[in-house]
Amino acid sequence: MESQRKRTPSIDVIGDSLPNIPWEDRPPGSEAVVWRYSRNPIIPRDLLPRSNSIFNSAAVAHDGAFAGVFRVDDTRRLMNLHAGHSRDGITWEIEPEPIAWQFPDEELAGFVHRYDPRVVWLEDRYYVTWCNGYHGPTIGIGYTLDFRSFHFLENAYLPYNRNGVLFPRRIHGKYAMLSRPSDTGHTPFGDIFYSESPDMVHWGRHRFVMAPRAWTWQSTKVGAGPIPIETTEGWLLIYHGVLTSCNGFVYSMGAALLDLDQPWQVIYRSAPYLLSPQTPYENVGDVPNVVFPCAALVDAPTGRVAIYYGAADTVTGLAFGYVDEIVEWLKHNSEL
Repeated sequence: MESQRKRTPSIDVIGDSLPNIPWEDRPPGSEAVVWRYSRNPIIPRDLLPRSNSIFNSAAVAHDGAFAGVFRVDDTRRLMNLHAGHSRDGITWEIEPEPIAWQFPDEELAGFVHRYDPRVVWLEDRYYVTWCNGYHGPTIGIGYTLDFRSFHFLENAYLPYNRNGVLFPRRIHGKYAMLSRPSDTGHTPFGDIFYSESPDMVHWGRHRFVMAPRAWTWQSTKVGAGPIPIETTEGWLLIYHGVLTSCNGFVYSMGAALLDLDQPWQVIYRSAPYLLSPQTPYENVGDVPNVVFPCAALVDAPTGRVAIYYGAADTVTGLAFGYVDEIVEWLKHNSEL
């Protein structure tokens, strides 16, 4: 069993120890680089009394256990964010009421929609980014210290934008974020861009990162997923790619390695996908055929990574892997 033998990663992960990371060994006989939790989905669509679906959500280590921000679409089909807590990162208690943000400017407080959050510990607080409705979809930024009280900062960009993902530290003294400029609807296109900010309010110095690749699993659009993972060889970015099939969009999971000092420079990028919708809970739901990664927990000493992903825009799944194995796989399966 992998959990019963000492494993020495081939590259170093820059980060903290997380000995209580949720984990399940690779299935016997499997050669998968990323494998699903055998008891998926870990969060059903009806965990809350009025939830239609719970998916595309973010989890982090917090206070010896785990906390997170969850996308909950209610039975009116309104999209909003709820806080949640877990002892083991698998069984979650999600607050039945949406997060009540504290706003510095009431002009920003109007609710349209909030969805697809990411959460990162950065310097002295947990920052939350999400797709925020402000005259169209853009990237809202807020923070919390305790997952009880949440403070709204600003919208990072003019509409329209999605998939705002912060880096876990400043780069050359600036906060850094990946995002995907979009349009008013279910964007039929999408490239990833990098942006910097001196204060988490004013964003600029935009740089192109990568675009879809024609006639592949990522031919329509790509978007950053979990918070990038820092390694000695680069930033490991897990992202989603979208194929437009004759039956609609198909969302799959891939990976790329970005330069540590210039993260808009792509070193490796996966030609095949890491995980695609192949199980009933990924193929059947409100939006069929979706694997959408939003969060990753990492134990730096072992390189273990637990990836939270939305499945069929309905439920939440969990997958596992090793950071160094994903990077080595990238080196042998890259196409820039």
